[in-house]
Amino acid sequence: MVATMPKESQPLIRRTGRKCALAVLCALLTSVCAAAVTVGELAPDFALPSLSGGNVRLSEHRGEVVLLTFWSSECAVCIAQLEALGNLQATYRSAGLVTLGVSVDDDLHRARRFANAHAGRFPLLLDRHKVVSRAYRIEALPTTVLIDRRGRVRYLQSDYDGTGNTYLAQVRELLDDPL
Repeated sequence: MVATMPKESQPLIRRTGRKCALAVLCALLTSVCAAAVTVGELAPDFALPSLSGGNVRLSEHRGEVVLLTFWSSECAVCIAQLEALGNLQATYRSAGLVTLGVSVDDDLHRARRFANAHAGRFPLLLDRHKVVSRAYRIEALPTTVLIDRRGRVRYLQSDYDGTGNTYLAQVRELLDDPL
């Protein structure tokens, strides 16, 4: 025999279950934010879908210098920055530079249109639910995070001066630093 719950108790249990699930979700998000990136610490790992298909995982690039840039299709400065980073990537790819662009757009179609119109020379990833941007505490666009070959955050920069030389010295320094 299977016991059933009285009907008048079911909505209360459902509401309580939702509150509990919401509390667990808030705790998980808080722990992600609490583990936010700081210079010198390991960069939080993530896997995000690429706008060109497939997924990209940060940890797959251990041993390479990784330049993460957070952008949005609504950010005018991001267009110029993505172009400059594409040139930087083309120049230093063979030396071990990996550039990843992380879109924080809510609208997948807008992000795709932007990515197609400004096709770069590196993967553009979609952080639609902002999990990665929260983990890295992104507050301004564009923001750039440089990660060394050991997976440690070495530089954070949340402005762009409009030149391709903005990150050049930092990238060269990290590329010259062997494992």
